[in-house]
Amino acid sequence: MRAILPGKPQARLQALCTTEWEGLRLVAYISGNGLMILGGPGDLVQTIYHEDFEALIAVTIDEASGKIAIASSHEVHVYRPYGKEDGLLKWSLQCTIPRPQQEPEDVTLSWGTDEELLVGSSSLRLFQTAVDEAEIWCRALSKPTRIAKFSCDANLIASTGHYDRLVKLWRRQSCGADDTRFDFTYLQHPTAVTAIHWRRPHTRVQASEHVLYSVCADHKLRIWAAMDQQRTQGLQLWAEIDMQDSVQPRQLNPEIHSQDRFAFFIDSQDFSRTATAIVKEAARLGATNVESKEQYALQHLAEIAKSSPEVCVVLDRHGHMSAWGLENIGCKVRKPTDIFNFAHVENFDIGFLDSADRTENNTQFVPFCWGQPAAPFILLAHHFDGRIEWLECRLEELFAPSPHQKRTRRKILWTGHDGPVKKIVRSASGKAVISRTNDNEATIWAQGIGGSDLGLTRRSSLKCPEHIHRSWLLQEEHFLVNLHHCSISLWDARLSPAVQVGYVPFDIEGDPICLVQLPKPSLDTKTMHIATITAKQNGIVWEIILPEGSVRQPDARSPSVPSIKFCCAFELDINDNIAFMLPVDPAGSAVWTSSSLDTFSKDIAISYSHDGRLRTWTAALDSDESAVAWLVTSTVETGIKDPSLASASSIRKTALVDSPKTGLTIWDMRSGQLEYSIQYGDLELIRDLDWSSTPDDQALLAVGFPHKVVILAQMRYDYLNAGAAWAPIRSINIKESTPHPIGDSTWLGSGNLLVGAGNQLFIYDKSVDSSDDMISDLALPVHKGGKMNLFDLVTILNGPLPLFHPQFISQCILAGKLGQAQKILHGLYKALKFFTDGDTLDGFVSMSPDIFTVEAQTSNGGTLDYHARYGSIDEEMEPDLEEVAASLNETLSRISLPQLSSQDQTHLADMVDCVSTVIKHQRSMDENATRYLLFFRQHMIRKGQVPQNRASVTYREIVWAYHSGSQDILVDLTSRQFQGRMLWADAKDCGLSMWINDVNALRTQFETIARNEYAKTDEKNPIDCSLYYLALRKKNVLLGLWRMAAWNREQASTQRLLSNNFQEARWKTAALKNAYALLGKRRFEYAAAFFLLAGNLQDAVNVCLHQMRDLQLAVAVARVYEGDDGSVLRLLLTDKVLPQAASEGDRWLATWAFWMLGKRDLALRSLISPVHTLLDTPEWPKMQARSYLANDPALVVLYKQLRGKTLQTLKGASRVSAKEEWDFVIQTARLYDRMGCDLLALDLVRNWEFLLQAKEMPSPTEAAPDPRMMLRRRSSLVVDDLSSSKSPTGMKAGMGKPPPQKVFEEPEANSLLDNFGF
Repeated sequence: MRAILPGKPQARLQALCTTEWEGLRLVAYISGNGLMILGGPGDLVQTIYHEDFEALIAVTIDEASGKIAIASSHEVHVYRPYGKEDGLLKWSLQCTIPRPQQEPEDVTLSWGTDEELLVGSSSLRLFQTAVDEAEIWCRALSKPTRIAKFSCDANLIASTGHYDRLVKLWRRQSCGADDTRFDFTYLQHPTAVTAIHWRRPHTRVQASEHVLYSVCADHKLRIWAAMDQQRTQGLQLWAEIDMQDSVQPRQLNPEIHSQDRFAFFIDSQDFSRTATAIVKEAARLGATNVESKEQYALQHLAEIAKSSPEVCVVLDRHGHMSAWGLENIGCKVRKPTDIFNFAHVENFDIGFLDSADRTENNTQFVPFCWGQPAAPFILLAHHFDGRIEWLECRLEELFAPSPHQKRTRRKILWTGHDGPVKKIVRSASGKAVISRTNDNEATIWAQGIGGSDLGLTRRSSLKCPEHIHRSWLLQEEHFLVNLHHCSISLWDARLSPAVQVGYVPFDIEGDPICLVQLPKPSLDTKTMHIATITAKQNGIVWEIILPEGSVRQPDARSPSVPSIKFCCAFELDINDNIAFMLPVDPAGSAVWTSSSLDTFSKDIAISYSHDGRLRTWTAALDSDESAVAWLVTSTVETGIKDPSLASASSIRKTALVDSPKTGLTIWDMRSGQLEYSIQYGDLELIRDLDWSSTPDDQALLAVGFPHKVVILAQMRYDYLNAGAAWAPIRSINIKESTPHPIGDSTWLGSGNLLVGAGNQLFIYDKSVDSSDDMISDLALPVHKGGKMNLFDLVTILNGPLPLFHPQFISQCILAGKLGQAQKILHGLYKALKFFTDGDTLDGFVSMSPDIFTVEAQTSNGGTLDYHARYGSIDEEMEPDLEEVAASLNETLSRISLPQLSSQDQTHLADMVDCVSTVIKHQRSMDENATRYLLFFRQHMIRKGQVPQNRASVTYREIVWAYHSGSQDILVDLTSRQFQGRMLWADAKDCGLSMWINDVNALRTQFETIARNEYAKTDEKNPIDCSLYYLALRKKNVLLGLWRMAAWNREQASTQRLLSNNFQEARWKTAALKNAYALLGKRRFEYAAAFFLLAGNLQDAVNVCLHQMRDLQLAVAVARVYEGDDGSVLRLLLTDKVLPQAASEGDRWLATWAFWMLGKRDLALRSLISPVHTLLDTPEWPKMQARSYLANDPALVVLYKQLRGKTLQTLKGASRVSAKEEWDFVIQTARLYDRMGCDLLALDLVRNWEFLLQAKEMPSPTEAAPDPRMMLRRRSSLVVDDLSSSKSPTGMKAGMGKPPPQKVFEEPEANSLLDNFGF
């Protein structure tokens, strides 16, 4: 926490009090209906709110017991402390004392001895509060008392009423709960008494020598003492000080003369103790360390402190101060030297403000000895305009006769609101904010005024007679626009309080829901335009002309007077039921100008509809500023019904809250993709959303709950681990500081978070501790420990990656840059040769970025040419990669790289091992096989590290292997991974059944799996392999295995059943009955086997898919049983796989399914277009289908590879418009950027080649153009699959029959290369 604005203090005489209790300094003051208890300048101990929402009037602390009493117009509450021994000091309610109904509102409180509490109003009542409240004395008064105070020994009470010239002095006659009596005398004054103060005794003798100070409206201070202890008439006037004459400014300028005088007293106990400590500290430091000017001030202070005088300080509004010493108070014969002036100085800086309200011009001072060496004396200045200053000073500087530039230092300013904060609105830069309450009272705050580090400074305030619906700050804190229900007003906030300078009523259909500032058509800072939008989708624009400068000219006729006038009306031309519209959060956006209207313009507003449709808007005025045009810059269908809250940032991120207010989603409005989704508990209702932006345009989101704020930060996209794109990095809980729920919050321009709760404003700085649980879960680099800046943390989490980061190397290999990945590892190997902990490590490992943007020549098959793969002959000979890998793994086990977390470093070691393995087999496989092998190897390593991880390789790796021409090698390598004993779980792990193209090869592997499943246990159970052998139609093999299973009690019955001919209907029925019986026993795999035995492939596939939830097994059984052209497989792909891919947004699964169906054009288009748009009966996709994970950047690599592979894919590419392909490439580049792979984004946009577009469509009589003409580089390896492709009807009519053999026709000589069919 950086600073606290605890609340606006009441303009009451007893609104502030302080005491030292058991070694703790306690300060308490009242604000509205709240009690603020503080232990120091920034130490808010506790906030207590009065339940009746009644404004409090008085507060006082008992020095002996630590009890605090507060009073309202109807009750007095007593709170007692607890938990001090445990270090958790708090106060709880002990008792409530009701006030008589006929009493006036004003009340005064004072503590006596033995926990006695004096309550004064129209009567004086004394209560004993040691156990429960008990009234022990009461005396009605002829006039309500204004001030009533106990003397320090509680034997005397001094009281006076409003505008009263008499002070009643009550003397205690007897003590005891049953017999407490007081009598009184009068102390007469010539004018009304304004303040009284009892002297605190310095010694035991002084305890019985009562001294009372009184201040009157005649600006005279009177000292009353018992000059004759034998007499009983009480106190007598001992002396008086004329405060008006005691402060005489030395300048003749009448502007610095003030008639107002203020006084405070420093009791001799505090003065002597503080002065002695200062002199001793100076003596310890030695005279050589003290300047002559300071030495003279110390001598002056030491001379004064010798006689331990009482000190009276008198000052005016302009920093002129006079200090008086009082000695021998109460002596019968007063000597002239008993009252002496020892200081008359200037530059006593107090924050006085001139106010038109005389009540707010009053200031009370509460001095005390702090006991801190740097600031031993503290002065609390309670300004009745709603401020409390904590002023620190040293007595030798305060009373030094020589001139001083500044005698006091303001440590902190306590202020705020006197009612609950309802709304906080920031300026565009975040340097100013306005906070307002339900009572339409608003305060304008500025940040960092004069280089101060106090957080916020109050610049102006206003009390609006109308309800404030919306507010907007202009020119930082200088001007304010308030939108009301039927009018708009302009306020000049350069003075305090703010002045209304413009008012325009309006009449429009619909309730105003939004107030936004329109982009400026020019750099003119004087003219601005503000618009409101109603629920009926219409609005009004006003023109505002503002003067320049922060000083208001006194002449109202001068051109510095601001004005507001009607400009134009408009309607939103959109057929949508807008639920709400609000301005885009200005965090991170500078003042902008715009003379054009397009999608590149800055967003100024966002709307959401009841069905969850998000729209961002921009607007522009025409040249003559007589009309405004609105444009929708982006639209996102979220599918969230009746959203309750939304907020958009200037970098086109939008947060949306669902109807129950427990679910949060974050959307990228550029791409329309979901970046984050979380569901909070039922008791955690989201109430506020606030955006901030780092200097490099990284986003931060503060999610507000009733009693806490959770800060979310952007993370890098991680497609390989499916990591979250946002993560919580800090949680701010205000329950320890206040019981009041949060009203609103906003970000300041400096990155600090401002939270308003109740009357208070809390400012939390942007520093975070890396040892926090939230931060430690983010796996930061190991050297990023301790405190760090919030902006720096976000840059680490979402900034560019070093080249040797495992994610960057992975994406390099996916992008076909295996050679560059090798160079990175060689560069890292060289950089770590002489690296030690603490050294800096170049993120580029001495590599030039150009090597990533030079296009490597590849064929359509995806194989790099020789020089791109292995480098030129002239290159410097690099060490063997196996040697490099071994050295890197050994080095990474010893040292920590500064840019990587421990988890990333482990993954890097795994990646080095995987790349080394791939390079061994590189010459015998193509690029797609290399991609698959790398990530399969990485998957197996991570699975070995986390055995409970049962996930298989993703569909991305399956698709790479499916399009590989080196499948024989992949089958061999994956089999070796499992030592030649591949079970179905292993086959599923590597996706074998989906990526093997040759059905016969798949059947061979399936038979191997069947044998291994049978032999996986010592008992060799034929049940384990039944499904596999029956899918292979090898019932006789299974029957032979059952003959050897004599141990199995099901042997006889099963053997008899298998011996029958299942082509007959009766045995098919028997097999089906067994299958359904097994389903009832939840033996799903065995049930599927019996469905196959009955020849019912469809039911067997359904069991695998629905009961076993194993899509790969369903596909494998269908392919093995009836081949790739079988109707069941095609039905499975059409009715199950493709709808699942559309629902989940899985483009990898969709492209595989379309390719399996022979629809290669759709297989290509599914890489770009949403899958559900390509289906005949599209289903509305799930939320996860809109996730950023559905837009893998590796899709662009596959798209480029498949685009020119066959005539079908070229045909599909021709149906992709140039804009669609452009958006696809740009979106992929953004994804690379969000992953931290900026160089790959640059390579993509620099080297991408678009297809040639046909200039005109052919006429019906002309033949369709050859798709190969779209290629910029003619290729001889484009497969002609158009003539052999089947229609969907033909595919289903084939019923699994193999296609007829092709008859080779010799092509013409001039087209031999282009038409050669593979």
